[in-house]
Amino acid sequence: MALSYKARKRWALVVLLVGLPIYIVAAVFVVSLFDRPPSWLELIIYAVLGFLWMAPFRKVFLGVGKADPDADPASYPHDPAGKYALKDDEE
Repeated sequence: MALSYKARKRWALVVLLVGLPIYIVAAVFVVSLFDRPPSWLELIIYAVLGFLWMAPFRKVFLGVGKADPDADPASYPHDPAGKYALKDDEE
């Protein structure tokens, strides 16, 4: 069952606001169990862990920043005032 656009948007928000801080605390805790590695290696470890947390949630984040594909374009408030609409040059 595929998630709707709104469901993906909500789950992405939950993952970012709840899951990411929990993952950061867990990553720092796991790294602190070992002797402190050199700074460059520690940076690489945190960079790899930073990419690993989002791998399982790839489908949730896919396309969330784009406009809702199911919404009616006429009702979507891209430019409600018409301020940035393209205007034809009338001569």
